[in-house]
Parts: sequence; structure tokens; C-alpha cells
Amino acid sequence: MIGITSYGAYIPRLRLQRKAVAQANAWFAPGLLGGAKGERSMANWDEDAVTMAVEAARDCLPAADPIKDRAFVDAVYFASTTMPFSDRQNAGIVAQALSLPESLSVVDVTSSQRCGTSALLAALDAVKSGRVKSPLVVAGEKRKARAASSQELAFGDAAAALALGNNGVIAKILGSHSLTIDFVDHFRGESEEYDYGWEERWIRDEGYSKIVPKAVKALLEDAGARGSDIAHFILPCPFAKLDQTLAKLCGIDPAKVRDNLAATVGDAGAVQVLLMLVHTLESAKPGDKILVVQFGQGCDALLFEVTPHIGELKKRGGVSGSLARRKEETNYNKFLGFNGLIDLEKGMRAEVDKRTALTTLYRKNDMLMGLVGGKCRVCGTAQFPRTRICVNPNCKEVDSQDPFSFAESAGTVLSWSADFLTYSLSPPSHYGMITFADGGRFMADITDVEQGQIDSGTKVRMVFRIKDFDEKRGFRRYFWKAVPV
Repeated sequence: MIGITSYGAYIPRLRLQRKAVAQANAWFAPGLLGGAKGERSMANWDEDAVTMAVEAARDCLPAADPIKDRAFVDAVYFASTTMPFSDRQNAGIVAQALSLPESLSVVDVTSSQRCGTSALLAALDAVKSGRVKSPLVVAGEKRKARAASSQELAFGDAAAALALGNNGVIAKILGSHSLTIDFVDHFRGESEEYDYGWEERWIRDEGYSKIVPKAVKALLEDAGARGSDIAHFILPCPFAKLDQTLAKLCGIDPAKVRDNLAATVGDAGAVQVLLMLVHTLESAKPGDKILVVQFGQGCDALLFEVTPHIGELKKRGGVSGSLARRKEETNYNKFLGFNGLIDLEKGMRAEVDKRTALTTLYRKNDMLMGLVGGKCRVCGTAQFPRTRICVNPNCKEVDSQDPFSFAESAGTVLSWSADFLTYSLSPPSHYGMITFADGGRFMADITDVEQGQIDSGTKVRMVFRIKDFDEKRGFRRYFWKAVPV
């Protein structure tokens, strides 16, 4: 039995109100007011597809000791159409941040809205062949849209993760069917930042309405299943009620169609189908059959059946937890600034060469990317960074420290500052001394925080974020920051 063994999701806490977007652009595009309902997820300035994927993976693979508890993962498939690097293994960054073993294989899957399901299918096939045993599929998306466009209202930022294998399977794969058809509903050229979309009626009538039923019917026939067997029908679709129409056309009860999260998250691109699958697994019962369909230059259709093991899986934050952790955002200018849609005056303090020393990044990779320090095997003292001599004055053993990850350690703010003089895209710049329950301390930036929210004694957790951008060379540096619990 092969299938999903765990799941996780991450949605940024900021929720941009669509009404605020429409009102700000009413002078230019008054038609936006008609679609200004609900909210969309909005990533912070220091979040991208990689950092969100790391958070979803941490939700999927909770760990007290990341180095030991996640050692079973032997492959990472990372799906996104907005990967930060065109020529650097983005999945490798995810793996390093999770403190996964060096012996694993990693793959970047991109260039289509189907890349989320493509990565899932590839990972399932790898398990079936015996090439890997416990792969991790992660997807993250942070798409840009032109100001005053309908895409700006529709898009959302999010990530999802699925662990696969043949032990403790919570949803087994019953079958799949794929169609590859070069039907171009939208595209983004090599040098372009924004998607170019084609006419909606054409996409609806010639695309979704003809390609999706063909794939679904072929899958049901191959799997020996009927439409009436389906308990949950997942199809990300931008057209209202078209998913219900297509379900009925395939013999599936329209009431079985899952919420596409458009009103609360938005369209998260290649992530959306996996996000909806995670949301479904949170409430699915043993025996439920889940039909997962993704349209995009063809169609992928997968059929899962929930097993009794789902009752044994410990509760994850998942989609429900992320939806509950929200902060309403009405400042449209902040959204524009965070996404590089306006050219802000950064001031002289921002005029610093942000070149990253790649040799140091390599030599200190576990420390910088995985937040790995050291723990003395003689006295048990934990410290960050790891050094040859134990920091404990009553010990001072030499070469006695084993790698110890602080990424999942509970932290507390010892001292802090909210600095308006230091450049920050979200002023004031919060930073402070963070101490850990296991021992160890270091100075860290504090993110996802409002002025007046931090004080000495505030409980924090560590998150993987963008430290800064080297705009001159197109490089971005990552490190760990603290966020209030």
C-alpha cells in the first residue's frame, strides 16, 4: 500500500482585504469593485516560495530533534512556478533548512500549474519502483500581478507539503491518469514577471469543460470506480460553479465538490490543489475516496482512499490552523512595497553591498541554513554557534560538541529593540537577544510582529526567512528569525 503518510500547510498570516485593493484602484479600474469580496493571503516581504515551503514541511514533519527525527526522508520534490533561483537547486535549500541528510535526492518541478500534481505523481512512482522509500513533496507559490489587475485580487500566497511512503499510509493511491495537451490558457515568458492570460470563455468552454471530464472518466474507468463513489472532489477552478458542473458531468454529486479557498486564501497557483487536498484530509474519514484534479496544459487526475491510519496521525496545524492565524491587512501600499511593485526610497542606510560570501555560506551551511549549533556530550550544554571549546566555564571540553538544531527549540526574548533608524521594508526593525529553553542564545531579527507586541519574556519560535536581497547580483540570503508564539 503506497500513498500519503502525513500532511502540512502554511498560509502567511497577513490577509489583504480585496475591498482595499479595489478602492485604491477605483479611479483607474472601477470594474474591480465587483470582485472585491473576501480576502487573499499576503506573504511578508521576507517570505517567498522556498521559505513558505519550509514552513509547510515543518508542519508535515514535526520534530523535537530535526537532525534525527527527519533522517528517514530520502527525497524532496519541490514544485513551484515562482522559484527564487533559475540555476540553483531550490529543493536543496528546502532540504538544508529542514536539516535533512545529505544522502537524499532532490528535484525542482516547475513551468506549469500542474507541477504540484506532477511532483506528487513522480514521488509516488518513485516509491512504487523502490527507488525511494519516504519522499517529501512540497510546493510553494508567491506570484506577482500587475497593480489594478484582476489577478491581483485573485492570487494568493501559500505552501503545502505531503510525506509519502508505504508505512502508516493515511490515504492510499488507487490510480491516476494524465493528459498532456498544449492548451495555453495563460503563460509567462522567460523575461517576464507577470502572467499573460487568454480569453476566459475560451478557457472555460474549450479547456476545463473538455479536458477535465476526459481525464476524470479515464481515471474512474481504469480504477474500476464510479462517480457515485467519490466523497471529495478537488478541482482548483477560477470560474464560479464550473467545478460543480464538471463534477455532475462526470457522475459525481456536486455537493462533494470541495471549497477552493478563493474567498480566504485566493488562487495559490500550483500549490492550490495540494492545499485543498491537505484541507480535505483534515476532516476525511476512513473509506472516503478523494478525487484530485489539476488543470494546466492538460490534466492530472489522482484517486486516493483514506485509511484507518488517519485516526492515528497527530494533529497538524494544516490549512485550518493557518486560516485561524490571520491578521487583516488594509494597507494596499504595504502590499505594493512588499512585492516590489513600487520603488520606495530606502535611504542612505540601505546603500550597503549585500554580496554573500559563498565560501562562508558553504562552510557554515548547517549553521546558517539549518540553525544548527552544538551540544556538549560531556556536560550537555547547548550553544550557538558551535565551537571547538564548550562554553560552560565548568566544562571547557575540547571537540566535545555534537550538532544540535535550534530550529524547533522554544525561545524567549531576553532583550529587544524596535529601531526606526535601521533600514527595514517593514519598519520599525525588530531584533533582540533570544534565549532557548535547551540553552544557548543569539541575536536575531524578529518578524511577523507589530509595534508594541514584543517585550522581554515574550515566547517566540524560529522561522526560516529571507535575511536580505543582493539586488545587484540577483542573490537572496536566508537565515532564521524569531516570531511571537
